[in-house]
Amino acid sequence: MMIGSKILLVDDEVIFAKNMSRLLDARGYQSTAVNSGAEAIRELENGNFDVVVLDLKMPGMDGLTTLKEIKKLGLFTQTLMLTGHGSIDSALEAVKLGAYDYLTKPCEIDELTAKIEGAWDKKDDLEKKDIQDKIQKVVESPRDAMRLFSK
Repeated sequence: MMIGSKILLVDDEVIFAKNMSRLLDARGYQSTAVNSGAEAIRELENGNFDVVVLDLKMPGMDGLTTLKEIKKLGLFTQTLMLTGHGSIDSALEAVKLGAYDYLTKPCEIDELTAKIEGAWDKKDDLEKKDIQDKIQKVVESPRDAMRLFSK
């Protein structure tokens, strides 16, 4: 487990989000709970999160729309979708749109943390690959590297 991993919980069920946040914090994560897609986007624009746990069915900006907005931010942050049994098709659509995976509610904390760890590993791999790509550019073309690092 990556102690201190930053998790953003997004669920319109306030009690569920608070309880899940407490359970994750007790296991060493740093979680933040918000209750709408719009709040999630604001948090992601202002903070650095490793994994987003995103409810699919929410009033206003639903989970799929929120996921699309998250992808536009161009972050390495991975997103896990939470869904009820009746909306598995939507969860699969979310995976096609770039979500790491999905879980059905209610879910056990051990199952959730296992998925969070997998999502964290994927984020870590993507960040390492990005760094390697930048280093490779430095080695291959110092002129391109100067442009890359001057941004």
